[in-house]
Amino acid sequence: MLPDMSLPLIFVTVSVVELLVLAAVEDRIGLGPTLAIILFTGILGASLVRSQGFSVFARARLQMSQGTFPGRELAHGALVLIGGALLLTPGFLTDALGFALMVPGFRELVRRRGTAFLQRRAPL
Repeated sequence: MLPDMSLPLIFVTVSVVELLVLAAVEDRIGLGPTLAIILFTGILGASLVRSQGFSVFARARLQMSQGTFPGRELAHGALVLIGGALLLTPGFLTDALGFALMVPGFRELVRRRGTAFLQRRAPL
């Protein structure tokens, strides 16, 4: 388990790294293009979150209509929400992870690893 100060330290570290990356990109290509990329990735990310969210929701509804619990789809839905939050956060590193979470295959990998981690941490 993470100590009490780990989560704030992670947020501060990610923010500082994102600022350094943004500054480096701005030095290379200029302020206008950097801001345009950030805006473009935000718009594209919102579109992807919407389409992936609808897709996950449709699969969950199908499973429920067939009488099965949509546990896998609920996990995918949570990962889409996390990816959406990352895409709304300005920065290149958070965008990269957010876009990765919009890819169903990557989400499934994260879901499997997360499930295995939780099973090791809290065996039934």
